[in-house]
Amino acid sequence: MTGFGAHRQPLKIGQQTIALVYVELRSINSRFLDLVFRTPDEARMAESQIREHIAKRIARGKMECRIHIQRGGEADQPQEADAEQAITKHFHLPVLQQLQHLQGYVKQDFPLASPLSVKDILTWPGVIRQDEIGSEELQEVILMATELALNALIASRKTEGEALKQVIFVCLEKMAAIVAAIEIKLPAIIQAYQDKLVEKLLAVLDGVDQQGRLVSKEELIERIKQEVVMYGVRIDVAEEINRLKTHFDAVRSALVKGGPVGKRLDFLMQELQRESNTLGAKSVSQETSDASMELKLLVEQIREQVQNLE
Repeated sequence: MTGFGAHRQPLKIGQQTIALVYVELRSINSRFLDLVFRTPDEARMAESQIREHIAKRIARGKMECRIHIQRGGEADQPQEADAEQAITKHFHLPVLQQLQHLQGYVKQDFPLASPLSVKDILTWPGVIRQDEIGSEELQEVILMATELALNALIASRKTEGEALKQVIFVCLEKMAAIVAAIEIKLPAIIQAYQDKLVEKLLAVLDGVDQQGRLVSKEELIERIKQEVVMYGVRIDVAEEINRLKTHFDAVRSALVKGGPVGKRLDFLMQELQRESNTLGAKSVSQETSDASMELKLLVEQIREQVQNLE
């Protein structure tokens, strides 16, 4: 199922926020759980616990977990009146001076070399002062942020699941109406087929087939056997109709019960497709053939939605 959840959790030492941990979870449709991480190196130690925690609460979906660690935090913005103090607090001035000296030295021998950009300077190792963050404290905050992001993701998936459930219910009601209509027409369909069969047998009993060709006694007996066997096999669709109605009830029950139902519904869609195919194979009228085709189309529509459900 598709879903999105995110949370920003502060990492504090005492009363001071020294970093913000941002966890973002995205999921798209997949029959199995497939988790991909996009994390900085310092957060990799938490990946196994995150994977284990997510697997306990989510069974299906291709998921992406992004973790971003912002040093400094919300309240750690330079507000000093003295700009020099602010620069000293946030930057290692000796590293900046050394970087400036190195750039001048390179420019002497390579005058066409491009100057360092602001991004180059700010990302240069050691330029920005960074508070040391303990691995245990960082892991605890990452897991806390993941938990809250996961709650948001599951809530969004539940909202989508409710919408998909209503779509499936509509398709299911259409299928139930088709089966009910065929069940009502079945006696008339059987009678029409019986009349047609009697007409064919009477013609054969007269010793003449439908093409007007004379039929021997042996051929007559064989034709009657064939027609009787075909009649018995093709006309009995009561079992298929009963199974279809049983599967309808099973789908409704699974949807109402809730929880992880994707695999259960996958199986039920296979069963509905099988019974719909059999109904078409045994068809002795245009009505049952059309009903079989409509049922298979609706089963396929439900199957597409089931792929989005956990």
